[in-house]
Amino acid sequence: MSSIDAEALYRALVEHIRAAYGQALASNDGAVLAGVYSGGVWLAERLAKDLNAASFGVVNVALHRDDYAKKGLHSQARPTDLPFDVNGRRIILIDDVLSTGRTVRAAINELYDYGRPASIDLAVLADRGRREMPISARFVGGTVDVPANEDLVLARRDDGAFEFTTEPRAH
Repeated sequence: MSSIDAEALYRALVEHIRAAYGQALASNDGAVLAGVYSGGVWLAERLAKDLNAASFGVVNVALHRDDYAKKGLHSQARPTDLPFDVNGRRIILIDDVLSTGRTVRAAINELYDYGRPASIDLAVLADRGRREMPISARFVGGTVDVPANEDLVLARRDDGAFEFTTEPRAH
């Protein structure tokens, strides 16, 4: 498999969000960022800086996943932390990889535990297809082709840059 340039996908994602929202992330009543733990949080943190957002939230989906035990998710890894009122807000939900849609469904359920947003736009660094649910992202860094028996894993280097690796899918 050829290398997937996570930094190029990130730059594309930033431009897509900037084109749609402009300075709306910098204002107090504008859209807010919420990253899905953990890769989505790394992205949200960097996007907040690059898009001049005041802050970003963390969404832990562990308790809403139907495959909680199978995936080995830890609900205490980093709890959901939303430094904004969810009610009536436009939320940009950020995740690293979109595949089946199950993590996004869980993240939306978690957000609704905190209130009712005006809207939720999904932003992902990489879309690998293979949906099990009718979920699509408004903002996509790029579409990638990864074999079904491999996981696409985002890593953050010490300098803050992103890179993707693939690993055999655990059964």
